[in-house]
Amino acid sequence: MAKSSPARKQDGASRAAKSLGAVQGARSATPPELDHLIHERKRLAIVSALAGHGWLSFAELKALVETSDGNLSVHARKLEDAGYLECRKGFAGRVPRTDFRLTAAGRQALSAYLDHMEALIRRTRNA
Repeated sequence: MAKSSPARKQDGASRAAKSLGAVQGARSATPPELDHLIHERKRLAIVSALAGHGWLSFAELKALVETSDGNLSVHARKLEDAGYLECRKGFAGRVPRTDFRLTAAGRQALSAYLDHMEALIRRTRNA
């Protein structure tokens, strides 16, 4: 008889946990958690783009990240709510302008995320 969907998911989760355990090695009993807020592709692109610049306008960030207005707005709001970026709204003449920059907490979160990924890569290569 075929396994039900929850049983298949459990088997997949067990395999993933064993695989991560093999990557982690015996040094760490519990693997550190990835920052899933940054791990999402577009949010990682936003944080990475801002890490290399001071303030970026909405249009500049949109061009660097190659996304739509709506996607940039939604992802920037999530990062702002987490305290990872700062949003400054104003006017350039009569035209509304929105600028973003990475906060100290955002820089720290990106650094921790990159350290985590580098450690995973090293452990995978040395396995």
